[in-house]
Amino acid sequence: MKNIKYILPVAVILSLTSCMDEFLKESPDDRFVITNFYSSQSDAEAAVAAVYEKLYALYERNMFILNELPADTEKNGLGMPNQYLQNLEFLRHTSENQFTREMWLQCYSGIARANTAIINIPGIEMDEQVRARLVGEAKFLRALYYFNLVRFYGDVPMILKLESVEDALGPRTPVAEVYQQIIKDLTDAEGSLPATYNENNTGRASKGAAKILLGKVYLTMHEYAKSVEKLAEVINNEGEYGYGLHENFSDNWNPATENGKEMVFSIEFMDPPGNGNGAMVLQGPKYSLPGGFAVLGLVNSNEADIPTRDLYDRYTDDDERKDGTFRTDFVSLIDGSVHTSTIPIYTKYWEENESNPNNSDANMHVIRYADAILMYAEALNEVGQAEPAAMQLNRIMERAYNSTSHNVTGMGVDELRELIYQERHKELAMEGHRWFDLVRTGRFIQRMKEHAAYEAGVAESNKVEIAQNIKDYMVLMPIPQREIDLNPELSQNDGY
Repeated sequence: MKNIKYILPVAVILSLTSCMDEFLKESPDDRFVITNFYSSQSDAEAAVAAVYEKLYALYERNMFILNELPADTEKNGLGMPNQYLQNLEFLRHTSENQFTREMWLQCYSGIARANTAIINIPGIEMDEQVRARLVGEAKFLRALYYFNLVRFYGDVPMILKLESVEDALGPRTPVAEVYQQIIKDLTDAEGSLPATYNENNTGRASKGAAKILLGKVYLTMHEYAKSVEKLAEVINNEGEYGYGLHENFSDNWNPATENGKEMVFSIEFMDPPGNGNGAMVLQGPKYSLPGGFAVLGLVNSNEADIPTRDLYDRYTDDDERKDGTFRTDFVSLIDGSVHTSTIPIYTKYWEENESNPNNSDANMHVIRYADAILMYAEALNEVGQAEPAAMQLNRIMERAYNSTSHNVTGMGVDELRELIYQERHKELAMEGHRWFDLVRTGRFIQRMKEHAAYEAGVAESNKVEIAQNIKDYMVLMPIPQREIDLNPELSQNDGY
């Protein structure tokens, strides 16, 4: 999305000096300010584009860092000396952690932009349907930003307007109230968003995306019946929304098919002059490859974000997701020779035949349809409907193993629950869901102790430190200390 800079994010407002009062009094005619910007449909479209733009700061890497690194799917490679990242991997992160603070700042920056759009767009004379859609998109995005915040931090300040410094200050709002606002925004959004878009509007929030995200909200709240009802509205009518599963798992990251039927909502990356995803730089081979990345004809690669052995060893050789998620053999762009890495490398976001990893244009999913099917299976199972839950899980497993030999029809509720958890782990690896999943299902503490023991036994003996460091309060991230310093009404999460 277009990078637009006329809206002040929360963090910027909070950090302004005493000249703020005079700044706010200015009303220049030669530049965009809120009072004279919102006057046309193009202004409204630009404002919503600015709300989308903040997603890049979250999903280009930070969402994966906070969901995979302090969980059991990712670890730091030799190319990552950053102490803040090391602390997340070994569960010794504090309120001073750079990445937990960036998540807070970027979410609130997105919320500030969404609030301004939601407040001002209704007053513009323009096509009514377009106006309603744009407000719906802004509400969808505000709900997504708050959903991320409340899952990471628990009680958070709920800001629905931003006209002064005081609007950005205040105490934390109880989780239940934040969820009610999220539900309201998503309900409003699904009422005004279209089911599908033309190819010129690929990547926008749709009615199906709003319904599926709301189903995930209910699942996170453990309101399983409501989750079943909302997800069923889409899954039982998937043809109307154009959704389905690709025949091949890897087609989700193939440039020719990535915006196909399995894409519900994703971050769109492009070749220059657009924005590349950066993942190929951070996840590509370097130290593990004899001769380094240069033998492949790549201009750089850092091998910073790598899979854990605990994750890699969970895939069987007949699981097609294994080759779609990792790689050890790489073909040189120089002469076609094959070079083998000593460790598996994540390659979901790898662009074939791209010599400059910075330019990888593979999209990153916020919501993929396979996620919706797995959530539906989980919610159905939790309300005692094991048979229809198994039917949904079979769809995922039949694609993964390219056969019906893993049919789970007839499995009991408890056994099926564990299998759904396992399939989410393998299906959605490195897509920004794992920490959320472990916390919402109450498995984070025990799973990380098991993970520490496994890694220590097969990969790195120092991973026992994870089990030594983990504490019950780590089911929430710390409120950034800088934010507490700026806002005296903020309180810290217990334990930090």
